Amino acid sequence: MRFKLLVLAILLSNSAFAGVYKCIDANGKTAYQSKPCAIGENAIEINFKAGAAIDDTSDQVRRISELEKQKLAEKEKQDLQRKKQQLIADTEAEQEKNQALIRTNTKQFSAYAIPPYDPSSLSELVKKFADRLPDIERLRRVAAQKLLASGQCQRVEASELNNKSTQEQLTFLVNCSSGQGIYITEDELE
Repeated sequence: MRFKLLVLAILLSNSAFAGVYKCIDANGKTAYQSKPCAIGENAIEINFKAGAAIDDTSDQVRRISELEKQKLAEKEKQDLQRKKQQLIADTEAEQEKNQALIRTNTKQFSAYAIPPYDPSSLSELVKKFADRLPDIERLRRVAAQKLLASGQCQRVEASELNNKSTQEQLTFLVNCSSGQGIYITEDELE
């Protein structure tokens, strides 16, 4: 009998140094093992020497949470980059339409009537509305065309975003060859 107790004591002392983990999976199944539990399982480390248990679940949850935060931050960064690339592509498409209009209508537009706004070096005014740059380029063209069609302007010398613009209402100034400058708002163009 003493021999059996001695063998049991030796076994228990070895397992105390090795560590025993109580793992509970998502289905509620409990397993005891000598290696740490898998991520996502409730884990309790049993310390036979001290007679205590250490709950490892919070560390695992924190590690998972940190990984999820990193993945979310990376996804947001990629989404922002895609939106920026799409904004630039849309802006360039509108700028090309503006330049094509000017090339085909040289009697109605000066060569510099609607110069492209470069997204990498915007003026302070245009920077305020940078997220609407494709709209600005389109509306500069529409403003010039509308004033030409109405007869208020015989030839457009410049069509620019004006400092009277707000986030809710963009305002444009179209300069005509007659020297007249005409203000036109986004609402008037839509």
